[in-house]
Amino acid sequence: MFADPTAEVIALSPRTLMATNRFVCEVCNKGFQRDQNLQLHRRGHNLPWKLKQRATTEARNKVYVCPEITCLHHDPSRALGDLTGIKKHFSRKHGEKKWKCDKCSKKYAVQSDWKAHSKVCGTKEYTCDCGTIFSRYVLFISWSYFAHELLEYGGTCYH
Repeated sequence: MFADPTAEVIALSPRTLMATNRFVCEVCNKGFQRDQNLQLHRRGHNLPWKLKQRATTEARNKVYVCPEITCLHHDPSRALGDLTGIKKHFSRKHGEKKWKCDKCSKKYAVQSDWKAHSKVCGTKEYTCDCGTIFSRYVLFISWSYFAHELLEYGGTCYH
């Protein structure tokens, strides 16, 4: 899938891309990820606020490039179409894996990925005839096909 050639290309630094609560209330120091949310919050302090109105003219699409220069998605023709998507991509592919599964020790950079994995980790097992256990069906099938294909040609299953 290629990006819209007429789209505005947005290139954010890793720090800006991953910043949380970029918009801060000057009264109580509460932070918000979006300016719109800060503006709504300011109403509670009886401060002036203004929500941006959508332009009556057709808005130009935006695409976001990965800040990692060596990444495929750094190329504007391979940019991602939304800010959330580029944040998750950058975290998954280039970020620190902060969350670790207590059951299998697999690590994740995106908290929602870790939560989803944690719910199903250890709930299903696939056992090969050789005794090797897999938690993922795809890995079990790959193992069954490729590892045991070698056995037919005199190879050895080491598990």
